[in-house]
Amino acid sequence: MWIKICGITSLEDAKFAVDAGADAVGFVFAASPRRVTPQIVREITRALPANVEKIGVFVDASADEIVATVEAAGLTGVQLHGEYLDSDVSNMRDRLRKSTESLRMVHVVPYDGDAADFARRLQSLAALPVSDDHPTVVLVDTRVGDKVGGTGIPFDWGAAQDTFHRHAANLRLIAAGGLHPKNVRHAIQMLRPWGVDVSSGVEAAPGRKDHARVTEFIRAARAAAMEFSETVQPLER
Repeated sequence: MWIKICGITSLEDAKFAVDAGADAVGFVFAASPRRVTPQIVREITRALPANVEKIGVFVDASADEIVATVEAAGLTGVQLHGEYLDSDVSNMRDRLRKSTESLRMVHVVPYDGDAADFARRLQSLAALPVSDDHPTVVLVDTRVGDKVGGTGIPFDWGAAQDTFHRHAANLRLIAAGGLHPKNVRHAIQMLRPWGVDVSSGVEAAPGRKDHARVTEFIRAARAAAMEFSETVQPLER
């Protein structure tokens, strides 16, 4: 089970998340109480182990902005909220080959209750050409109005369940939106995702993590993945 602790704003919180067992930490470069600068993130990423993924979160940012931020902040992956053409993604990956050997591209599909549209979006992503080095990774977050994520509200897991299961073999699906230590087990039980992502659900205040909740979340997610291991997607990274 791939686990990302997002909305990191300090080295203390980043190190704690890593020590607690997170596979990735996330940094928000869009309008948010958790927004950080590339300079701040560089000081954090340079102090983290190489095997920990450092993911930048972008909303409708240009390819030039994303490339510059990845290089300045020392990121190993990007999470793309908004509409990005396949050619944009390929272009960014090619431009960043020198900065990071294997850039993690996380496509975000917002779920707003329209199950048919959600299924179409995942089907479209499943049709993208892939390689062993670059499997298609999709984060599903809750859409509320014009907010494409970061709402702290769970989407309808029951309505999305069949689509998640249908694409378990050809997409690495990450569940996000309103997760916290008390409900992450149920989310994993329902959706069988490849990974989970949490931000506000483990906070003491916006941008400041509650270390006890971070520990509890990671333990609960790991335990659930083991419990449902027969049907959870493959755990390789």
